[in-house]
Amino acid sequence: MKMIIKNGNVITQERIIYGSGIVIEDNKIAKIFGGDELLEQDDCIVVDAEGNYISPGFIDIHTHGGGGHDFMDGTKDSIIEAAKAHMNYGTTSIIPTTMTSTKESLFNTFDNIKEIKNSYYEGPNILGLHLEGPYFSEEQKGAQDSKYIKDPDPNEYLEILNYSNDIVRWTIAPERKGAIELGRELISRGIKCAIGHSNAVYEQVLEAYENGYSLITHFYSGMSMVRRINMFRYPGVVESGYLIDDMYVEVIADGMHLPASLLKLIYKIKGPDRICLVTDSMRGAGMPEGEYVLGNMETGQKVVVEDGVAKLLTRDAFAGSVATADRLVRNMIKLADVPLHEAVKMMTFNPAKVMGIEKTKGSITIGKDADIVIFNNNIDIKAVIVGGKILINNLEK
Repeated sequence: MKMIIKNGNVITQERIIYGSGIVIEDNKIAKIFGGDELLEQDDCIVVDAEGNYISPGFIDIHTHGGGGHDFMDGTKDSIIEAAKAHMNYGTTSIIPTTMTSTKESLFNTFDNIKEIKNSYYEGPNILGLHLEGPYFSEEQKGAQDSKYIKDPDPNEYLEILNYSNDIVRWTIAPERKGAIELGRELISRGIKCAIGHSNAVYEQVLEAYENGYSLITHFYSGMSMVRRINMFRYPGVVESGYLIDDMYVEVIADGMHLPASLLKLIYKIKGPDRICLVTDSMRGAGMPEGEYVLGNMETGQKVVVEDGVAKLLTRDAFAGSVATADRLVRNMIKLADVPLHEAVKMMTFNPAKVMGIEKTKGSITIGKDADIVIFNNNIDIKAVIVGGKILINNLEK
């Protein structure tokens, strides 16, 4: 059925069109119109945006869970409920992310994702899976379990790749033996290669970039910076992210992982077109503070959520975030002084482009999927539309 969303301010890639609206037909964006334009309203759903912003739906390409559930808990319900928890905060497309784990736990997650994608489900689009690890640097492991960390082994990763068609990205430390060869294999299969939990120096990052690694996972977290080796200084992954202009970087803009000064620095150097906002959230997102488990309930690590962030019990490292997409956009505006339409772009079009789905998602453009979120000046979510269907409606009737 046709839907008209009127009396709003449409956010495009380049600007905000005040006093405007959109038309949705056949689950696609069919038209952007001005406020004075007369539209036929027979036999259609009319949504009054009430002067709020009409935005592309948020796309979270790195999240481990939310709403008390982890994507590796081992059940379809946990995956569905975690995804729906993020939908409450504007996420219309999501990439569930794994942790370093047993092969059994990983394959169980594959099976559950496949079943959900092949069945009827109302929630954010599940774009596929992001494998985070186990091919990481021991020095930069962060909250990843060290007993699973190793070098890439073709016998292992080919078994993984041949088991599931739902893997869409993989985060790897490129300095590990065999990581460049793994990157080439991933690129040949159309899977996004990302650098993360890495102690690499610039030359290693550059080689990885030349072999298909085009994204840095949670920038500044779990990665090397400039350091001395035999008296000489070497740039690390962070500096490499700045030096390689076309390298995309993920930013956890929860206000805890990175202070306002670093958010401003990243924006100043990388600009609005190479930053992807991600939650990297664990099960505590959208939940009260307290103790939780990061990863699978049986094999995961106990962590504590306090001060608006997840921490290891030793409190010497973060253990993922409890951020939601609305918080990321809000913080980029308020902490980093980023214009609204650019902050939205970092949560919509940029992630879509990184994942190669920008032709169908990520912006309010005629012909693209009708994944829409409506929010106010504080980025409080008023409505969420996925595939042309209203799934959350907090607008006044």
